[in-house]
Amino acid sequence: MTKTKVLIIGSGPAGYTAGIYLGRANLAPLILTGSVEGGQLTQTPEIENFPGFPEAMQGFDLMLKMKEQAENYGSVVARGIIESVDFSSQPFIAKSADEEYEADAVVIATGATPRKLSLESENTYNNKGISYCATCDGFFYKGKDVAVLGGGDTAVEEALYLANFCTKVTLVHRRAELRAEKIMQEKLFANDKIEVVWDSTVEEFVGDGEKLSAVRVKNKNTEEVSDIEVAGAFVAIGHNPNSEIFKGQIDIDDAGYIKVAKHSTATSVEGVFACGDVMDPVYKQAVIAAGTGAIASIEVEKFLS
Repeated sequence: MTKTKVLIIGSGPAGYTAGIYLGRANLAPLILTGSVEGGQLTQTPEIENFPGFPEAMQGFDLMLKMKEQAENYGSVVARGIIESVDFSSQPFIAKSADEEYEADAVVIATGATPRKLSLESENTYNNKGISYCATCDGFFYKGKDVAVLGGGDTAVEEALYLANFCTKVTLVHRRAELRAEKIMQEKLFANDKIEVVWDSTVEEFVGDGEKLSAVRVKNKNTEEVSDIEVAGAFVAIGHNPNSEIFKGQIDIDDAGYIKVAKHSTATSVEGVFACGDVMDPVYKQAVIAAGTGAIASIEVEKFLS
């Protein structure tokens, strides 16, 4: 068994930031990276909106710097995928396939995974024209035509955001009406840069293998197949919080996000804190995830003292 004062589960911006703060507090936290060291951000080719870096940088490089900073201040970073936890009593227990961890406090920073369309061509053009975050990548398509795939609040928000600097935005929705809030729909329909393609599903992403050039859609009523020529496509059909192993241990909402106290990262179990995208259904931004990681670390210090 491995014993530690603080166990941080997850290694994205939230987890590493918590590690930086807790390391500086001489708590020597153990950070278990999960299946993807550095989290989802490592798959982002360019980041321009993280404070402190005037030049665009790769997500992998940013996460590497955060990891080094956490280690420099005393955090221990180790590969490990937690498969089950026991928060029924203190110290808390977390188990991987081959190790058991005991901790006085736990920080959950497991993130969320964007839902995908499960198309083979989606993997081909991921980060080659396909994105899952307009706020993160939209600027790269300034003055170009793009598509947004989805019909909920997120899809409409992203379409409206992209219309600020893209030439044309085509929203593709599989139904005859949107699920987004009425006031947002009104804004969408009033924007002459946005066109909605109804009752249509994405059949394939088209390009030369290195760069996306079109989204192939099929009308569900007529079965007509057509290509929408675009430079970028934003898949906006939601996220799946990586919270499955915590169900039954702490309070989780119907969408899978970990519930935390207002203006806090404290969960329903005293001594267990959650930060980053696993508790944030709204923003999905690296800088905000990092901020909640800082909050979690401060609350951990207070709890342990």
